[in-house]
Amino acid sequence: NKPAGLVVHPAPGNYTGTLVQRLLHHCKDLSGIGGVQRPGIVHRLDKDTSGILVVAKHDQAHQRLAHQFKKHSIHRLYSALVWGNLVTLQGTIEAPIGRHPRDRKMMAIIENGRAATTHWTQLANWDGLTHIFCELETGRTHQIRVHFSSQGHPVVGDPVYGQLGKTKHMPDDVVLALQSFTRQALHAAELGFKHPISQEIMEFSVAEPKDFQKLLSLLHEKLPPLT
Repeated sequence: NKPAGLVVHPAPGNYTGTLVQRLLHHCKDLSGIGGVQRPGIVHRLDKDTSGILVVAKHDQAHQRLAHQFKKHSIHRLYSALVWGNLVTLQGTIEAPIGRHPRDRKMMAIIENGRAATTHWTQLANWDGLTHIFCELETGRTHQIRVHFSSQGHPVVGDPVYGQLGKTKHMPDDVVLALQSFTRQALHAAELGFKHPISQEIMEFSVAEPKDFQKLLSLLHEKLPPLT
């Protein structure tokens, strides 16, 4: 259960204090397939995204888990709070994602990008905000953030793909809470896969972290739901 603010593996600007280094201290050894910088890392979460992450302790497990990710047979469900109101109760976004043509640190919807599919379902909505579950069919970098930003519904708090939405009609304490939430409101809530050795179905779930839960509770308390 990775906390928000923790980088998964060493990279430019973040060479120390990463999840990989903490895991190596705890486990002593991880799969070597990811190389020196990414031992055991089968998939990753953005620095400010919280939630479930699976890590391989040896090469055989790594290979078999990676195969499941490649075949899109992994169940991945994310909790997200986005700006605006979605027209339908559920839907699918299919749009290819690749490097932004002008800013290589960003991703974007581009014609020759890699296929990306996100399924979503509304959990709650208020005037100007919607809480959703997103199920990933693919796992492109920043996929949920890019897909919903492209639809005009960026993730709340996203410093890269979003901005503060319309809040004039909201109570002051709600506006302050939204302004103070300075990371993307995105959480990897569920992960399901076949155990790489026993083939047993493994399913894990974890609730949103306290800051995310506090924000959602405030919205339920202070804002009237849309029907």
